[in-house]
Amino acid sequence: MFIQRRSPTRKLFPDTWDIVGGHLEPGESLEEALHREVVEETGWRVSIVLGTIGEHRYVGDDGLERLETDYLIRVDGDLARPRLEAGKHTGFRWITRDEIDVLDENNGVDDGLVRQIVEGGFALLRQIGL
Repeated sequence: MFIQRRSPTRKLFPDTWDIVGGHLEPGESLEEALHREVVEETGWRVSIVLGTIGEHRYVGDDGLERLETDYLIRVDGDLARPRLEAGKHTGFRWITRDEIDVLDENNGVDDGLVRQIVEGGFALLRQIGL
């Protein structure tokens, strides 16, 4: 799974591991937002949506409640060299199921949300036989 580190200057969840994502723009569908955010945050293009990991409600450290829908996808592009969105992300890595504990450093900030989503992605991979 691909994870990226949020910049320490980010208002929400600064300097934590995260997954690619963002907010809907006016009039945009979830699928349109998914495709746009992947391009904006990595330079890659969505080649296929393998499935929906789930919906997650959370309250950010700004006090606002959010509803997030997470997808497992395949992308086209140079997987070794994502084009991280300037000012928003400072690093990235690919993790295996055995490396998921790296996400525990977020626990004091996101209550394990990113780990839960990534675990859901690995479970979906097993479910579809990948």
